[in-house]
Amino acid sequence: MDLSTIRHPVAEDSKAVDALILRRLQSDVVLINQIGHYIVNSGGKRLRPLSVLLSARACGYGGDRHIDLAAIVEFIHTATLLHDDVVDASELRRNRETANVLWGNDASVLVGDFLYSRSFEMMVDVGSMRVMEILAHATNRISEGEVLQLLNARDPDTDESRYMEVITRKTATLFEAGLRLGAVLAEVPREVEDAVARYGLYLGIAFQLIDDALDYSVDNEELGKNVGDDLDEGKPTLPLIRAMAIGSPEQRALLREVIEHGGRDQIDAVVAAIASTDAIDYTAQLAQTYATKAKQELAVLERSAATESLATMADFAVSRRY
Repeated sequence: MDLSTIRHPVAEDSKAVDALILRRLQSDVVLINQIGHYIVNSGGKRLRPLSVLLSARACGYGGDRHIDLAAIVEFIHTATLLHDDVVDASELRRNRETANVLWGNDASVLVGDFLYSRSFEMMVDVGSMRVMEILAHATNRISEGEVLQLLNARDPDTDESRYMEVITRKTATLFEAGLRLGAVLAEVPREVEDAVARYGLYLGIAFQLIDDALDYSVDNEELGKNVGDDLDEGKPTLPLIRAMAIGSPEQRALLREVIEHGGRDQIDAVVAAIASTDAIDYTAQLAQTYATKAKQELAVLERSAATESLATMADFAVSRRY
């Protein structure tokens, strides 16, 4: 299972999105071009714009405005990456140094702001208040998720429900919005639109659950970032929450300590503690549950190559190693 297979029904659309992204990245401010091109061309999976394209085609849309919307969604996502890496003091993403390491925090934040503002310029060009409403709401929800994550940081008493609220807002919201946009373009009945949007929500949750499991179960090269980054940032993700819930008193004490104070130097002990419990399997199984729920929502669509790719994307989200 690979992304080229999933992308096949919209391969030409994907090329058009890439070309549009490069065109709309242009600025007469050189630093914006440098940082924008660096992060956009850094080897991301581009699942969010791909989901917009597949949603539109699976819902029967025959026009080309989905190209614009896919690029807008990617710009919003890229802006959040730039801001996240500054907030988290991240040094590695997709096996490359982060923009904040190369150009500094100030430049990264400001170029992230440029990408947000460029995305809203592009929304105006689309000329749909419904599109504006969906994306404005989504960006607001993403910001709320970031703040909730900040509130949970260094708090070992964060429970599963608080964690799920963060990933629903921070990650799943943009998938949900992207899938809804494709359905809106196709002007499908509202019940179909809502089902397609729920597919996106469940897909995003599954995707983030696997991301958090991988942070403690694969090496740097596979993952594309430093293993234990979440730990060092004091993020109580589900593997840690689960391990603390069922681990020994000694393991709980260790995990509480590293969440409160950081502890990349204790990463081996933390990984061993997590591995001795069912935390990784528990997280992966929950991700599979959401991937299954996502695929069930596709029953409202007629069978097509695009619909099959959406189903396969849900499988990819939970089977990947990067």
